[in-house]
Amino acid sequence: MNKNDTFVVTYYSLLGVLFFSLNAYSADNEIYVDQSGSTANIDLEQLGSSNIIGGLLSTAGSLNPLDLDGLNLTLDINQIGNTNTFLGDIYGDSVTGFFEFDGDSNTFTIQGDPDNTYGIDNSNYNVDVTGSSNTFTLDTGTTALASGLDLDWIINGDGNTFDFDINYDGATNYVDVDGNSNNVNFTGSGYAGGYFYLDQTGNSRTFNIIQSSTLAADWLQINSTGSNGTICVVQNDGGVSTSC
Repeated sequence: MNKNDTFVVTYYSLLGVLFFSLNAYSADNEIYVDQSGSTANIDLEQLGSSNIIGGLLSTAGSLNPLDLDGLNLTLDINQIGNTNTFLGDIYGDSVTGFFEFDGDSNTFTIQGDPDNTYGIDNSNYNVDVTGSSNTFTLDTGTTALASGLDLDWIINGDGNTFDFDINYDGATNYVDVDGNSNNVNFTGSGYAGGYFYLDQTGNSRTFNIIQSSTLAADWLQINSTGSNGTICVVQNDGGVSTSC
């Protein structure tokens, strides 16, 4: 970490060292991170249930933020257990995120540069989920173009819901889903097109995929194996609002 970086961690737990919540038998561990500056490497791990990595108006002990501001950041999150929560805002180009969640009924809500502070270009996010009844929301480049984004989802489990929006500029989005009754809702917008690939195995699935890059080409491929379900795909190069 550069000497000019500002990195504040407040950690609430009955037992633990640095970023690690090691008591698997007590609930409600909380991590507060406020990072400002470039080239930071942050590794957070929580084991157990009902834990929070704070941000976006957290709850429990109030918390806020998970707020990362800067360039060339690396964030590695591991939450192992049930009913855990990961919330926050990420601002900056060239952000690498490794997000692993093992368990059920977890919540993930992340915004990537929602007010176009840095542009959120050339970022690489890898989300690995094993479990059921989880809810994930990811908005990347809410008002900025996510140029060169590489977003990968590996999902194993049933009854999960994934909502993600990308305001993209040549971004690549890969989704691998194994399990039943999973919902995938994706919206891609922007001005330079993007690529969406979905490989799914399981029954009773629901997919709503919208690509609406303005005057640009989008690419999409879906390989789906299973019975029952609903698949809606809309492509519109006029950049206007569309829906399934």
